[in-house]
Amino acid sequence: MLLYDSQVSGNCYKVRLLLAQLGLDCERREIDVVDRSGRSELLGEINPALRVPTLVLDDGRALAESNAILWFLSLGTRYLPDESFERAKALQWMFFEQYSHEPNIAVLRYWLSIAAAAPPEPVVEARRRAGYEALDAMERELATREFLVAGRYTIADIALYAYTHVAEEGGFDLSRYPAIGRWLDRVAAQPGHKPITA
Repeated sequence: MLLYDSQVSGNCYKVRLLLAQLGLDCERREIDVVDRSGRSELLGEINPALRVPTLVLDDGRALAESNAILWFLSLGTRYLPDESFERAKALQWMFFEQYSHEPNIAVLRYWLSIAAAAPPEPVVEARRRAGYEALDAMERELATREFLVAGRYTIADIALYAYTHVAEEGGFDLSRYPAIGRWLDRVAAQPGHKPITA
């Protein structure tokens, strides 16, 4: 397999983390997330959105979108619940991650720590408020359970861990969230865990 990847991207990190935990070898090709020139030539034939991560299977088929890749790789493994309702709950949290969490927490991290080109403060503040709302929702859920779905570590946790554990790089104060803090420790303690920098 070949992963079109970015070291700093949480979306790419999700895929690298699951691959590591599954013990799957994968060649990585680093793509710059700031300089997007050359994306059409590199990804145009395999991913019309021209984004990373994009995973190319050994048979040449390509799959994009981090959570779709997580779903595909987790089929038949312990990282995806067996029961249909619990599978739907995993999808619920993965959709939440892409709709409510990533557009705010990841975008602020990108603006403030990676691109170093933040928009006007009212725009930043709106993203910050929405990011804290997403963290509030996670805190409420994790106050009553160790993991998000099925009473165990799943791809729902991987999806939300990726940008939550680096949220402080976007100016978010995680000390306000004790349940999230304990959950982050539990995720980091899972077998095969690799840091985002690996």
